[in-house]
Amino acid sequence: MKEKAIISRTSIYGLMNKFLAECQNKTDEDIVEMVLNDQNYFLGLIDRYENKLLRYILRISSFSYEEAEDTLQEVFINAYRNLNNFDHKLKFSSWIYRIAHNQVISSWRKKQARPQNITWEDVNEGLLKNLIADLDLEKEIDSEYLKESIQKVFDGMDNKYREVLVLKFLEEKNYNEISDILKKPMGTVATLINRAKKQFQKEVEKHNIKF
Repeated sequence: MKEKAIISRTSIYGLMNKFLAECQNKTDEDIVEMVLNDQNYFLGLIDRYENKLLRYILRISSFSYEEAEDTLQEVFINAYRNLNNFDHKLKFSSWIYRIAHNQVISSWRKKQARPQNITWEDVNEGLLKNLIADLDLEKEIDSEYLKESIQKVFDGMDNKYREVLVLKFLEEKNYNEISDILKKPMGTVATLINRAKKQFQKEVEKHNIKF
């Protein structure tokens, strides 16, 4: 019995690797078409996006790691269920980030709480320095001080402003992608980012943070 179980698991892993390998050199949109013909190829999209989306969920919410994982599970379930409705005029990455955005909002409402903290695990220091440089605050800054200071600033910001900064500077999304994710016109996105920068600077002054 034990030997059969091992063989079964080996066969499953072999099939998984086969589907993942076939997705490697494909675009997201190519994989979507493959999934519509064979649901097993959805593994390729999960493999490509699970770490990115988990990090995004943690950054824009106050969820614990376990809550974020549960939210991510719902994101993939919703994405799979609605794959037939995917608009091919959009980038798949924008579409699935939009689903993640909506799922986080849904979970916030259930908890009746707004996000208070942001996770800085795996945040690239270069991305943080890009944010500081864009705000004309760039100097030589200790890495830990930089993360702690930006976390303090982000914790005091309105969520709508914090999220656009997360998308632009930490997720490295362009204005088109942010527009698709938030379902807001490009002009509105530009206004939100401009106001977010101003609020960021106010929080810097409020906490007397020296960059």
